[in-house]
Amino acid sequence: MQRKKLNLGLAIATTISITLSPVLVQAQTKIRDLQQSRGITLSGKVISVVGNDFTLSDGTGQIIVDAGPRWWKEINVLPGEELTVVGEFDEGEFDAFTITRANGNVINIRPAAGPPPWSRSRGKR
Repeated sequence: MQRKKLNLGLAIATTISITLSPVLVQAQTKIRDLQQSRGITLSGKVISVVGNDFTLSDGTGQIIVDAGPRWWKEINVLPGEELTVVGEFDEGEFDAFTITRANGNVINIRPAAGPPPWSRSRGKR
């Protein structure tokens, strides 16, 4: 009987420890609260698209998101699409590192550290 209680106790403890494992979640930033910084996460709806730049609205404001040149990687987002973008706010524009669609598909644009990879390839189409 003691052994059954011990096994049951271990099973419960294991279940609790798995259930309580920490989950990494990045805090969302409202567009109206943006300050020059790296590693910011924004979520919102695409309002308009021009090439690889698009306007994202989260209900508190709108911002132009730059996803790099089309010749480097064409992203094909559409007006009305819900996206989560991780990037940096610099000089009034939001430079994307990753874009996550509502279905979970991730578009990797560039690494967060260092200059964008296309800056080394400028003019080498």
